[in-house]
Amino acid sequence: MVSEQLTQERLKELLTYDPDTGVFRWRTRRGSSGAGKTAGSDNGKGYIVIRIDRRIYKAHRLAWLYELGRFPPADLDHINGQKGDNRIANLREATRSQNQANLGAPRNNTSGVKGVFWDTHAGKWVAQIRQGGRKYLGCFSDKSEAKAAYEKAARELFGDFARVE
Repeated sequence: MVSEQLTQERLKELLTYDPDTGVFRWRTRRGSSGAGKTAGSDNGKGYIVIRIDRRIYKAHRLAWLYELGRFPPADLDHINGQKGDNRIANLREATRSQNQANLGAPRNNTSGVKGVFWDTHAGKWVAQIRQGGRKYLGCFSDKSEAKAAYEKAARELFGDFARVE
């Protein structure tokens, strides 16, 4: 992780931030970017990153610094799951476990349901959840029953951070 020595004062000297859109803009001309131009670019993983004083920062962490005067002590979670949506209202402090709980189903998920997969040996749907390792939730004939088991466990374990779709 980048050593975060940037101050709120320095950040506000260089950029403006619109908390309603989550967009940063340069206050003055910076290289090929003129004053008022949108700052940052997608890092290829969906996050907006901005280079300041030879360091690269994720825009959601800069939004936190800009609005609250400090970097978050741990992870920041994008409540709606959209990594490029850096509105301050869409950000919340989270543990790593909570942040992971708010991720959608992985790209290689073949069932279309987070926490559910087809077990070819059993000929049934299996539900499982991760928190400090995998937790088996059961085998089900109906995929919707497996989905319901995952959703119940996710809400119990992660509360508001549970993303079940």
